[in-house]
Amino acid sequence: MTNQRAFQNIRMNNRQEKPRTKGMTEIRGPYYAVMGKQYLRDILETMGDYIDILKFSGGAFTLYPEDKLRELLDMAHDYDVKVSTGGFMETVLTQGPEAVDHYISECKRIGFDIIEISTGFITMPTDDIVRLVEKVQKAGLLAKPEIGVQFGAGGTNTVEQNETEGITDPSQAIEVGKRCLDAGAYMLMIESEGITESVSSWRTGIATQFARELGTENVMFEAADPDVFEWYIKNYGPEVNVFVDHSQIVQLEVLRRGIWGTKDLWGRVITFND
Repeated sequence: MTNQRAFQNIRMNNRQEKPRTKGMTEIRGPYYAVMGKQYLRDILETMGDYIDILKFSGGAFTLYPEDKLRELLDMAHDYDVKVSTGGFMETVLTQGPEAVDHYISECKRIGFDIIEISTGFITMPTDDIVRLVEKVQKAGLLAKPEIGVQFGAGGTNTVEQNETEGITDPSQAIEVGKRCLDAGAYMLMIESEGITESVSSWRTGIATQFARELGTENVMFEAADPDVFEWYIKNYGPEVNVFVDHSQIVQLEVLRRGIWGTKDLWGRVITFND
């Protein structure tokens, strides 16, 4: 569904039509707030043109009655929005291979499009991660591995806890990412903890390394804070892929379009199409 925008004579940055291959926006669905059919409809009816992926977080989808869950997935699909499981796979992995097979088949049956493969709290050999990517893709779903530098990511650790744990060498995550892409992964999710979240100072050099060595078209940066997604747009342009909370979709899109912004971004965010 696409609605004609008002104020057509006001110039703004062009955006690729959906299905987009760049400038994708993934929004967090139910987690910090409950999301039902009416809530999601309000978001999609007004901002659906600017949303590419709806992500369930923390295994929230396992709590829904199946008919209500299907309503959300079907509604997202009506607006050409893909639906992702979020990083629940690492919980399922602790329950063994049969649970993994069941999880993948259930995601397919219910209507999910993307299975995120996160390992924030577990350690897996790279070969096993690659096999899991291939397994998800073979099932007809899109595999989206998550990579990062902070063990325990996703658990709302404090700065002190993360500093005690330390970070891993970014080159290790990059190698995992490259192998997953070679295996057919849809995209890579870049975990923010250890880079821009729960740190005493941002490690923007790591984000730059990921962007340079993996390609901005192949990664989606977690940026669930306005200062963070502003930084990514300022440094990589309006067509960088980012994950934000659903409450931030308007603020993000006006930055992408170059029609509003902070003093750092005002008048600087432009696209060029010849």
